[in-house]
Amino acid sequence: MNWGKWIVVSFILFALFIGTLTAVCMREDVSLVSRNYYQEELLFQQQIARMNNAAQLPERPSVRISDGQLEVAYSDFSNLEKGSLTLFRPSDEKLDRRFDLRTVSDHIQRFDVSQLPAGLYKVKLLWSSRGKEYYTENNIYL
Repeated sequence: MNWGKWIVVSFILFALFIGTLTAVCMREDVSLVSRNYYQEELLFQQQIARMNNAAQLPERPSVRISDGQLEVAYSDFSNLEKGSLTLFRPSDEKLDRRFDLRTVSDHIQRFDVSQLPAGLYKVKLLWSSRGKEYYTENNIYL
């Protein structure tokens, strides 16, 4: 073979490589962190204010896993106006879960997470109490 044939063969192999790479990449699930990413980015200053409010609390909510239950302990649940807990799975949005926090006299709220697959989750707590909004994030491993 001469040089011309090897150049043609190399171009053909390169084209096959690029075609295969494109086919593999097109099959991958590429999802954003959130479907409303850009709207949420515009509201991020409010989120910073919520995080600063939570940082100033003398006691913040604590989160732990016990017997297939997610336990949120916070001594001020009796003054809760509204709140939500979001389990955010960074690797798969289909595994995200949202729970509502309730006003209770007990300082612990429990949520069943036994059906969720093991892995890393972000626990996002958003609540309002006494006219202020608060936000915290914790990482847990189920």
